[in-house]
Amino acid sequence: MGNIKLKTLSKLGYTTDIARSTAINIINKHCKHETEEQILAQLVQVKEQPDEWLSHEYWGKVASCFTEKTIESVFDAYELNADAAPLSVYGGKHIDTTAKQQMQMAMQLPVSVQGALMPDAHAGYGLPVGGVLATNNAVIPYAVGVDIGCRMALTITDAADTFIKRNKHAITEALRAHTHFGMEGGLEQKQEHAVMDDVMFSTTELLRNLKGKAYRQLGSSGSGNHFVEFGTIELFNNNSAGLPAGNYTAILSHSGSRGLGAAVAMHYTQIAMDVCRLPREAKNLAWLDMNSEAGQEYWLSMTLAGDYAKACHERIHINLCKTLGLRQLATIENHHNFAWKEMLNGKEVIVHRKGATPAHEGEMGIIPGSMTTAAYLVKGAGVAASINSASHGAGRMMSRKRAKESFTVSSLKKELAKAEVTLIGGSVEEAPNAYKDIEQVISAQSQLVTIEGRFMPKVVRMNKE
Repeated sequence: MGNIKLKTLSKLGYTTDIARSTAINIINKHCKHETEEQILAQLVQVKEQPDEWLSHEYWGKVASCFTEKTIESVFDAYELNADAAPLSVYGGKHIDTTAKQQMQMAMQLPVSVQGALMPDAHAGYGLPVGGVLATNNAVIPYAVGVDIGCRMALTITDAADTFIKRNKHAITEALRAHTHFGMEGGLEQKQEHAVMDDVMFSTTELLRNLKGKAYRQLGSSGSGNHFVEFGTIELFNNNSAGLPAGNYTAILSHSGSRGLGAAVAMHYTQIAMDVCRLPREAKNLAWLDMNSEAGQEYWLSMTLAGDYAKACHERIHINLCKTLGLRQLATIENHHNFAWKEMLNGKEVIVHRKGATPAHEGEMGIIPGSMTTAAYLVKGAGVAASINSASHGAGRMMSRKRAKESFTVSSLKKELAKAEVTLIGGSVEEAPNAYKDIEQVISAQSQLVTIEGRFMPKVVRMNKE
């Protein structure tokens, strides 16, 4: 089979993402024994006489891209399996029914291999937040999430825990000057990072168009529950960070890939829904075949968005440490909205973690609670039934809408005063009582991770909704 490039397809008149991805998918599946010349001739025929090819077993899918006589059946249409793939649930009593139902539906996808639901889980779009799904050679954009590469980053500094109390004003000013929150905009001072020179930015038209915005937003954070905070961390003996046990000042941040990741997610979700037809209730779980051009493009774009999210955290931590004269001793970080190629029961699968922390044996992670409760530094146990995963936080107990209706600014201020926490920005939508009890969530996954440290927030910066 010839190696047909996107540029070649565009020259033939396959100018839309749907037409190109559908053509590549058909070529990969059905043209393994044909020459490139034969394939190109076939593609020309289908484009020039689409109505005559609509009824063809597989070229009809390509023909439908060039005629108004598109038939639903020419696309890959799937039904949910009657028998669901195996699913492990941790802390089920803390998880709402809707989240469980969403996860159960995901386990009935024809491509599903195994799943796990973390104790912080709550309802989301497609896969619930806190869901882990292993699939066979398929990537589901909505099982990664809209905020690709959303992640935690914890920097342990060389300052003792007393630093915050003595320098609270300076910390507050540094957070105001060197962080930016919200859907648009970025830091006033232009940021630099090697990720912006990544050749992947030039591989697709979408990424080329997004590079300028990504540059403007480098080193900034989103809205919702994203934060940057200073706090104290107690490290326990024999911790995997390799630092002496004791109390340190630390920086903890939570955010993702900004507008770059959101645009990538929406673009490829639409393509997935167009080429992979599922029952209405499962449409958000549409997947891209990893052998298809669209699947390969998404994977490349997802990887870049993850690298960009990491770069944003790096700039935040570097800027804050430099301003306050702090030295970074160790950084613990990982994505919790991402997909990885991993081995599971001796077979390579695509592992989607949507609001779940990777917890392979010996792997470190950070699981936060809320703006007034502990975050835990943990080490993974590598439990196969959990697909080597743990929760990514405490998880919401109520929606933002319900939180806004349930709490007042006055009650939030009382909670903050009680916990001796200074909040910059923020809103009642992120009130501590809108979240599950982090102690119960940690307890429910005791077999998945071991605790190596306890972080308590002291100065918190968030977006003001």
